[in-house]
Amino acid sequence: MKKLKIVSISSEIAPFSKTGGLGDVARSLPKAIKRLGHNIICVTPLYGQIIDKKEHNLKLVYQDVKVFLNSQDTVRINFWKGYLMNGLPVYFIENKKFFSKRKTLYGSTHENARFLIFDIAAIKLLSLLKYEADIIHCHDWQTGLIPFYLKTEFSGSHSLRKAKTVFTIHNLVFQMGRNWWEVPLNKKDYGKKRIPHITNPDIEYINFAKRAILSADVINTVSEQHREEIMTKKYGQDLDKILKNREDRLFGIVNGIDYNVYNPQNDITIFKNYDYRKIHRKKLNKEYLQKTVGLPIDSKLPIIGFTSRVTFQKGFELILEILEYILNMDVQIIIIGAGEKAYIKKLFKIQKKYLDKLAVLPSHEKNQKYEALVYAGTDLFLLPSHHEPCGINQLIAMRYGCIPIVRRVGGLSDTVTNFNPLTNKGNGFTFKNFNAYSLFGTIVRALEDYRHKKSWRELIVRAMQESNSWKIPASKYVALYNTALRLNGNGSKNNKNIK
Repeated sequence: MKKLKIVSISSEIAPFSKTGGLGDVARSLPKAIKRLGHNIICVTPLYGQIIDKKEHNLKLVYQDVKVFLNSQDTVRINFWKGYLMNGLPVYFIENKKFFSKRKTLYGSTHENARFLIFDIAAIKLLSLLKYEADIIHCHDWQTGLIPFYLKTEFSGSHSLRKAKTVFTIHNLVFQMGRNWWEVPLNKKDYGKKRIPHITNPDIEYINFAKRAILSADVINTVSEQHREEIMTKKYGQDLDKILKNREDRLFGIVNGIDYNVYNPQNDITIFKNYDYRKIHRKKLNKEYLQKTVGLPIDSKLPIIGFTSRVTFQKGFELILEILEYILNMDVQIIIIGAGEKAYIKKLFKIQKKYLDKLAVLPSHEKNQKYEALVYAGTDLFLLPSHHEPCGINQLIAMRYGCIPIVRRVGGLSDTVTNFNPLTNKGNGFTFKNFNAYSLFGTIVRALEDYRHKKSWRELIVRAMQESNSWKIPASKYVALYNTALRLNGNGSKNNKNIK
């Protein structure tokens, strides 16, 4: 197979910057592709108040470069260089006005302007490097103008004339720097008009994701099930029709996790290391976790953990409806996650009534260190999502012998199979309907099965032995890249998922 030259472009990349699964994928997938023998570089913003240049040993490679955004707007950019691993460089785009004023990655009132600058600067960087890429892999809406620009304003670029673009949809809810459903009808972007000048307020109405879907050579989302879902009105976030129109170029590849990062056998952030042969050590991690978060120490008591965003998407409408009923059972619950203030306020209110059963830790820097310990110390992992393109939390949970409770939707449906105690098959507990009754019944069923120690141990071993590393997904992405290189302008029928 031909050795490919690939560029992976994302708005965040762990360990430099991260708000969720995108940062993990943007780190782990390029590393896995590099290990397969391909040439790959990464491009991401340099968030001045978040990324420490000295700590990550970043070196300035191009200084004060004048970048033309259009015929009249220009910005000055610095380009820095670091490494994810040996032979895998990461280039950082620095503009202090747009990327160094905030202590958070996102949330400004001019998000579209910020990432338009990032997208054009990324294209400029490839020109400076003379990096003649075969594939430019764009992750989520923040990179969505790159496929559009390469088909329009930059179509004559000498260094990128042969490059094909792959656009990965990580979460279709996010299409631009504001909620797409709040855009007035007369401001709606249909993806064909010229991009407004950077000072024009209408720049904030440009739909990056839509333009990427219309322009990219290949589109994919992060699970096979979600590929089918986003072509329906229910899950398509108003883009289902254009996705259906490009169905021949739309694929689904389930995410993986980095087994070097998530490994209970050598994870230094947990109390006691273990593997599937030493599951008894989970008891020690459980007791340490209980002590750490201030819950009564009782290793026999089942603990349900949650480590994700506290949002409607993650099922908190259902969780809050049944939470007190669950807390009246013999169980403890630990929730770590930032998110919607109204939900967190309700969680704190309930916590005051159940101090010996519920621990709530709003996710910020000092609480992130507890994430792996929650996987290692809890028995069940809760993720009853309304929609879930893939999700990696359930994969991490299984890696640590923490059994997932999930709704059968998107990638959760592709990765978690319902446990049947009669056949002793399955790796978790699932339900279909998005309602509190279904979730409650599934939790009760899981707690009942927890009492049967022999079959529960077998369930843990089975979950821990699941193959969810990046090795297989990375190979599928390479196959996807080769599909993009083969496709002509008219498209080509495919088998919907890369095998």
